[in-house]
Amino acid sequence: FLFSLRNLDPLTETYGIPFYLQYLAHWPEYFIVAEAPGGELMGYIMGKAEGSVAREEWHGHVTALSVAPEFRRLGLAAKLMEMLEEISERKGGFFVDLFVRVSNQVAVNMYKRLGYSVYRTVIEYYSASNGEPDEDAYDMRKALSRDTEKKSIIPLPHPVRPEDIE
Repeated sequence: FLFSLRNLDPLTETYGIPFYLQYLAHWPEYFIVAEAPGGELMGYIMGKAEGSVAREEWHGHVTALSVAPEFRRLGLAAKLMEMLEEISERKGGFFVDLFVRVSNQVAVNMYKRLGYSVYRTVIEYYSASNGEPDEDAYDMRKALSRDTEKKSIIPLPHPVRPEDIE
């Protein structure tokens, strides 16, 4: 493993090494790195496939997306998202989802431009530090071709709590 300054970015969710290794072991195809010609890490995306096929909830999930500040506004995040969506299509997913801090309007707007919409609000999803209150998240979704009726993106009328998420 190489340590990446991407993980020091305050907008990047950071996990312990066992978490990354678990994802790499179970869903290696969902772990994509963009590297500059000189070897510098430009950004990465990691995710997984999860859910129930019977209930039409089989989907790709974006766990983390991070692009280095010097490589932002070049379309790299959009390309990484597109690659993850293509993998989820090949795996027969109905949709791709992700969680984003409600306060991160730059990311929320980017995801909307990429075709995602807010499916539900998850109350106090992100744990705070330094005595700050916990922060809500948007669960954003984009329907894939298997969801011909776009049922997976019909917004819920009320917020949910983290323990209510399957």
